Amino acid sequence: MKRQTIVVRPAPGRKSRAIVRLGAITVPAAIGRSGRTVMKREGDGATPIASMKLISGFRRGERNGRLVTPLSIRRIRPDMLWCDQSGSASYNRLVRAPFSASHEEMRRGDGLYDICLVMDWNISSRARNRGSAIFFHLIRPGYEPTAGCVAVSLRDMRRLLPFLRKGTIVRVV
Repeated sequence: MKRQTIVVRPAPGRKSRAIVRLGAITVPAAIGRSGRTVMKREGDGATPIASMKLISGFRRGERNGRLVTPLSIRRIRPDMLWCDQSGSASYNRLVRAPFSASHEEMRRGDGLYDICLVMDWNISSRARNRGSAIFFHLIRPGYEPTAGCVAVSLRDMRRLLPFLRKGTIVRVV
């Protein structure tokens, strides 16, 4: 399969559900609890309507075995955090513990970031309060809403990974 665009469309019925399509692969997904928005703001719970390039990824090395993908995937260490405090110079960046500003732990206990792909939302050109940590990651049981990310099942992530590389576009419509 040549490089293609991942299209994330709203699913009927619930604003926090979506359908992800890459070529012939179509899978269910969860998006932000507030649905989608063109005016993304930090903490609004919405998934940005945008075209975002995949930059890289993270994985829990002791979980999920070997991953087949051309995308650069780093092993998550216990000291890896992601800054979500908009006033910080490290806003929307990977940081290391100890870190005093508001942040998310990359090595989550709930497994959502066991496979976590970084999309270029407010990263290469950052602006305060435009939203942070917009990832393509694993789903909660029951396809519970995310805080603004796109989430799929482990099985579906494994189906998609072989076709994903740096620069693959994730287009939320």
